[in-house]
Amino acid sequence: MSTITHLKMAELEENLGDIRCSPRSEGTLRLIVRRPRSGEREVVEEAELTVAEGLEGDNWSTRTPGVPLEPERQLTIMNARVAGLLAQDEDRWQLFGDQLYIDLELSETNLPVGTRLGLGGAVIEVTPVDHTGCKKFAERFGVDAVKFVSTPVGRELRLRGMYAKVVQPGFIRAGDTVRKL
Repeated sequence: MSTITHLKMAELEENLGDIRCSPRSEGTLRLIVRRPRSGEREVVEEAELTVAEGLEGDNWSTRTPGVPLEPERQLTIMNARVAGLLAQDEDRWQLFGDQLYIDLELSETNLPVGTRLGLGGAVIEVTPVDHTGCKKFAERFGVDAVKFVSTPVGRELRLRGMYAKVVQPGFIRAGDTVRKL
């Protein structure tokens, strides 16, 4: 495996045009990543989304007793083009910690809070919670990557991703079409 270097802001900004060309109405579910325990990742070809658990087998629904679940943080979604740019190798996408990687424009304008997306047999809904970069994000992808996703344009386009919740359970599979409903 080649050594991955963190991209500088100018390199990231040069690729903004490709990210802006993401499909707006119908895209593709490129990758599903389950987080069975903290720090662990499993790439799966198919999975079940449920209202109670979110992504079945993911640790979202196995929180500390007495700590309420946050349904508006049930699923984390990232634009596949952004993931590809920042990670530079698809084998590294799982390091973001998101569950669903979709080739679809995630901007607030295109997918306002409350927008529903159909994928496979499931339907999910965009929630109002902001998804931001953290210390681990900076360590894995660079300080400029955090700055890039945190710019006003980066926040409007939701370059770091977004949260959603399951409103209709169903099975999903990598390669499924994702449609705005």
